[in-house]
Amino acid sequence: MWNVIVEVYNWFTALMLSFRATDVLDIVAVAFIIYNIIKIARETRAEQLLKGIFILLVVFTFSKIFNLKMLNTLFTSFFQFSMLAVLIVFQPELRSALEHIGRSRIAKYWNAISAPADEEEMKVKHLKRCINCVVEAANNFQKSKTGALMVFERQTKLGDIVDTGTVINAEPSVPVIGNIFFNKAPLHDGAMILRDGQIYAAGCILPLTKNNSSVSIDLGTRHRAALGLSENSDAVVVVVSEETGTVSVVVNGVISRDYTRESLNVTLEELLIPKATEKSDRIPIITGIKKVKSNEKEDK
Repeated sequence: MWNVIVEVYNWFTALMLSFRATDVLDIVAVAFIIYNIIKIARETRAEQLLKGIFILLVVFTFSKIFNLKMLNTLFTSFFQFSMLAVLIVFQPELRSALEHIGRSRIAKYWNAISAPADEEEMKVKHLKRCINCVVEAANNFQKSKTGALMVFERQTKLGDIVDTGTVINAEPSVPVIGNIFFNKAPLHDGAMILRDGQIYAAGCILPLTKNNSSVSIDLGTRHRAALGLSENSDAVVVVVSEETGTVSVVVNGVISRDYTRESLNVTLEELLIPKATEKSDRIPIITGIKKVKSNEKEDK
């Protein structure tokens, strides 16, 4: 027993003597990468796939230990092409992870440093005007029960979505938005894309969500399309139901419903304007479908 303790002590001492400052950086970097992989994969289809791969690795280890030749040969052949299989199977998750890295704080700081202050102020001014127009239009649609699907593009560019519609590139206004979603208008069935405070395109086709099991049966095609786009990008989508007139906001695959004009304006500014996120009276968006109380109910 004493010899084992001495051997462990000598091994630990030798390890500490060979330990360098760069090793700390190496360990932190690997831990950070593993943490972010788990964070991205959690509560997605990738989590189940990772569990399956882990089980296969455990079985492969046992086949090595107990010298199960046929099983060992089978798994050896499988893992030789595992990298290619991972790239194919995890293609949507890998794309989402790379887009997530591109939307990280480092990328945001880089954009903030590279853009002149005057240009940023002008963008915020245009964006606030665009938000006000969308809020007023959504309020009108809510009263008339006019279906609408309005997408605010953020860091992830939606060029492939724009190609499915018609480029307008017009100044935002309530009458223009009302004309786009007028029941007899040719572009009213598709989505409107808002880029840099401008109405960039309309009549665009959005991908439907693949997580049909977690979507309420009360939600129609517009809501499913909004969820589908938000699952594959960082866009903020405003949806007005044609059946009920309910106004919803969809972001990052999460939908919150029953917005009033005031609560919609606050939420859009928090999500789209960086300085607005510092406000204390923010409206949180949580997993699932959330009911947002009106100001009148809150006053009571």
